[in-house]
Amino acid sequence: MFTQSVVICDCLRAGDACSGDDSCSPRLRTLRQCVAGDGSVKLGPGARNQCENAMTALLSTPLRGCQCKRGMKREKNCLSIYWSLHQSVLHGLSLVESFPYEAEERGSDYVRLASIASEVTAVNRCLDATKACNIDETCQKLRTEYVSACIQPSARSGPCNRPKCSKALRKFFDRVPPDYTHELLFCPCTDTACAERRRQTVVPACSYEDKDKPNCLAQLRVCKADYVCRSRWTQFQYDCQPGEPSAGGCQQENYGACLLAYTGLIGSTITPNYLDNSTLDVGPWCSCAASGNQREQCGDFLAFFHDNVCLSDSPPFQLGISARAPSGSWLSGKFCRSAETFLFCVVSAAQKLPSCRKLISVCADKRRGVKENRWETADLSGFVVETSHQT
Repeated sequence: MFTQSVVICDCLRAGDACSGDDSCSPRLRTLRQCVAGDGSVKLGPGARNQCENAMTALLSTPLRGCQCKRGMKREKNCLSIYWSLHQSVLHGLSLVESFPYEAEERGSDYVRLASIASEVTAVNRCLDATKACNIDETCQKLRTEYVSACIQPSARSGPCNRPKCSKALRKFFDRVPPDYTHELLFCPCTDTACAERRRQTVVPACSYEDKDKPNCLAQLRVCKADYVCRSRWTQFQYDCQPGEPSAGGCQQENYGACLLAYTGLIGSTITPNYLDNSTLDVGPWCSCAASGNQREQCGDFLAFFHDNVCLSDSPPFQLGISARAPSGSWLSGKFCRSAETFLFCVVSAAQKLPSCRKLISVCADKRRGVKENRWETADLSGFVVETSHQT
């Protein structure tokens, strides 16, 4: 019998193993029929009982705990297996709530990136981020690919081919390390020229904007009908779930995971971006007009972007050395908090050790799109300084 004692994290492998098991295979096939429709036609009058029995049996197999990797080969197939079982409500059946993607652990060559940072100007961090990307072969190649795909006119769809553009964007954000993608997307700006460059990162004219703003709930329904988009949205809700300000703003206490989940939405039906170049507000290109009696639900969807303290207060990615330090405490004001755990370090060719500054606090005025940072020279005594490398 194919049981839970067999540990298989990958849903593709778990699905293949189930398909080769005489007792598991028919139950998975039954549950997929339940997912595909109401089950009554294909499964007969006893459809509900058959669906419940199949679900209960499969919860005792490795399918229950399986997940997928973002950007993996056959990602959609993997997620189809995941969603066959993991849904909160399926035609009145209570199923398991979970999140579809494995936690990502991406290494970062902090010292090399810090060296790059020491050689470029600090006047425009967004321009610096582009220069850093152009030095890295993978980042430069995939960025060139998506920009080309997003600006190339299409005979059928006019100014650009949005599906092709979206696919290239997903490839870029799935395969390029966050060292580069986060610095491109979240680079701090003090003027509108810099902010506009940041807003243009995803080529919004093709990937984001349209003549009219569709209804947000209509866009969300389209998203949920697609396994990949649905999974990215579910992961974003989980990783960016707001928490109490005193606890740091994120329920999962992981800003990095929240930012990764945010970038995972880019290239989907609900692609988010900066709403303009004068604020730090982000969200999808949609509105709550024509929401009828679902206006509150629509507002909640937009609020997960506009008023999400976990997302808006995620510290920008730092080039440099990572250090373990005590958690920071919040200062007065919703968007002002201690940042004593974050260091910015640069390494020059003549230095054996990095030169670091400690970020004391970050205060952001969302309406003006301005951040005020307080720094002091970092004392690294008592800190565990780490460098990690890509594998």
